[in-house]
Amino acid sequence: MTRIVSETLIERLVAWGVDTVFGLPGDGINGIMEGLRRHRDRVRFVLVHHEEAAAFMATAHAKATGRIGVCLATSGPGGIHLLNGLYDAKLDHQPVLAITGMQETSVLGTGYQQEVHLDRLFEDVAEYNLLVDNPAQLPGVVDIAIRTAYARRGVAHLTIPNDVQVAPADAEPYPQVAPARPPATAPIYLSAPGIPRHEDLEAAAEVLNSAERPAILAGAGALHARDEVLAVADALGAPVIKTLPGKAVIPDDSPFAVGGIGLLGTRPGEQLIEDCDTLFMIGTNFPYTKHLPEPGKARVVQLEADPVRAGVRIPTEVPMIGDAKQGLAALLPMLKRAADRSHLDTYVQAMERWRAEMAALQSPDRSPIAPQYLMACVDQAATDDAILTCDSGTIATWAARHWTIRGARGFYLSGNLATMAPGLPYAIAVQHAYPGRQVIAFVGDGGFAMLMAEFLTAAQHGLPIKVIVNNNNSLGQILWEQMVLGYPEHGVRFGQPPADYSAWARSCGGHGVKVRDPGDLAGAVRQALAHDGPALIDADVNPDEPPMPGKVTYEQAKKFAEAFLKGQPHKASIATTLFKDKISQLGG
Repeated sequence: MTRIVSETLIERLVAWGVDTVFGLPGDGINGIMEGLRRHRDRVRFVLVHHEEAAAFMATAHAKATGRIGVCLATSGPGGIHLLNGLYDAKLDHQPVLAITGMQETSVLGTGYQQEVHLDRLFEDVAEYNLLVDNPAQLPGVVDIAIRTAYARRGVAHLTIPNDVQVAPADAEPYPQVAPARPPATAPIYLSAPGIPRHEDLEAAAEVLNSAERPAILAGAGALHARDEVLAVADALGAPVIKTLPGKAVIPDDSPFAVGGIGLLGTRPGEQLIEDCDTLFMIGTNFPYTKHLPEPGKARVVQLEADPVRAGVRIPTEVPMIGDAKQGLAALLPMLKRAADRSHLDTYVQAMERWRAEMAALQSPDRSPIAPQYLMACVDQAATDDAILTCDSGTIATWAARHWTIRGARGFYLSGNLATMAPGLPYAIAVQHAYPGRQVIAFVGDGGFAMLMAEFLTAAQHGLPIKVIVNNNNSLGQILWEQMVLGYPEHGVRFGQPPADYSAWARSCGGHGVKVRDPGDLAGAVRQALAHDGPALIDADVNPDEPPMPGKVTYEQAKKFAEAFLKGQPHKASIATTLFKDKISQLGG
């Protein structure tokens, strides 16, 4: 059997350690599918139901494993569908390779069916972007694409015409006229040194050692540096704020943890930002600058892998460049242990009060079901190494505050793109990567409806993922964002009848339960998590439960009141919910 170019492509992916490709076939990639078929013992092809989901899965694979994620789509519309998931990878700095088909070279430029020049379409999303129009370019350009994705922490894209895919692997159709030969490279990538320069470490230590009220802000770039972050926090006596993508950096029950900042954060976290005289940012490019110290109010040190991002959010005295784990390990011997622990103790006590207030909102006695109680039921029943994947919206607030990082638990969501719908495909990819761990998708009804076909994907691949649908029959986050601008809600609540997604789960051969009564919830969650196979809980939660900021500002309260005065629908129900929340917290 004649070896074809697509075999060269797949063999090179294998050489880079790729064992899984997420995608959807089409006539624009039949040659690549043949390459996968011929190497099906070495690369698993995960057939999805929508290309967007394939790109999300590749992104989640990269987040969860640190290895490049690969997605595959056909020419034209198939490639277009990848874009949202690829922007998720771009904005969260994850190495992903997208492979797409293209019309055969002889008809390009003629307006042939599905002729979309995907290389042009992908110009903004991709760090490396190439139309492969000569078989001799492979496998060299595969090496360059993957190396670029790793080095620049982003998306690489190869689009390969039909005729090139099926050409003989050793074909060289054109004479060589340049003083060069086709790229001959190796499937090897060595990351840049991760230890900052010694003089930068010394400068950082000088600032940090002089701090009286230090704070650490740790992000996703520090997820692999838990021990080092805790050691630095202990040396400085510094409370640790975690960004939402960095929620799993340190355990939530650590005495150093003060939760997050921003709209999904905690009151102690917000107070710490206002109070600190020194801020150490580790592995984060936190974008919400209104929730960072006012320029000049605190000395700032940053440890960041990318020189472009260091110091981009706030005036930074020492913008160190390096890896979080290696950089902190090198910094630790230069730090003096803070003898005065009163600053840290203040926030330990503040977090005890905050946790008590949050626990009071997890009441099984509230009807309709409080979303905080739904998340708490999952938190209590899940294993200590469970991985939670989360959609964007109010569910992110409930997960931020009521999903407890302990043991080896993980947490993934779309951080900077904050797109709807990745929770389910994320769970599928993570379960593929870690078949022995419990993987739970916590999603809203709006996001689940967008890619709900992927539950069937999970069932067909025998993946025991668990899906928890926080069903408020609305686009809840948008509802509250409208109100905080002073506008009554509009166009954000779905009509009747409300969906029963548990019926869809059962039709896919999975376990599915609809829960409306809070008294049934805890048992239903335990049963779903214990089910040997894919399972889904569709819980009808209170649509009028607001995801209140950790610290409500006067301006936010004023705008909220304005929305009521301008005719906010459901204002009686919202007011009643807020009243019950306050009573619960006072009682707690």
